[in-house]
Amino acid sequence: MKAAQSDSKLWDAYKNGDKEAFSFLFRKYYSPLFLYGSKIMQDQNALEDCIQELFMELWKSRSQVEVKSVKAYLFKSLKYKIYRQLSQRKITSEAFLKEDMVFELSHDTFMIHREDETERAKQLIRAFDKLSNRQKEVIYLKYYLGLSYEEVSEIMEINYQVARNLLYLALRSMKKMISMVKLLIFILSLIH
Repeated sequence: MKAAQSDSKLWDAYKNGDKEAFSFLFRKYYSPLFLYGSKIMQDQNALEDCIQELFMELWKSRSQVEVKSVKAYLFKSLKYKIYRQLSQRKITSEAFLKEDMVFELSHDTFMIHREDETERAKQLIRAFDKLSNRQKEVIYLKYYLGLSYEEVSEIMEINYQVARNLLYLALRSMKKMISMVKLLIFILSLIH
């Protein structure tokens, strides 16, 4: 199966019973789904089970599933599967569910090469940490996973315009926090 094939072509082939296309979709999306799921659920074994169950259910119901975006469909389905599993087990323990979804950005994410870029990245991460969980999630989905607004709105169960507004407000908030830090640094430099 060629990597260049689009998700929609792979999805159509999978719906027609193509095991190779289905296997390719699993391999392609397993890691991104695991990364996303780990922001919600701490128990990695349970998360792996959720992903495997998701794909087993997909194979069983392939003739019934119609999707606009394969990526958005898989992420949204995993999110539901995690919450269903936790609610069925009535698990609220921190060992299984993260009380707050933690969408973190590391310095490696930015591939920083110079010292001034490192400082900007630290400011960006500090500003990111101060956002609400929904704002963190929209940034994670849009920029880290590279999803479209349509896909983000489907996963987060909000409409297209709300997704755009949420991202705009998150970025504006981060910009304001970074500007305040720069102002404080400037004021402190004048004192010394």
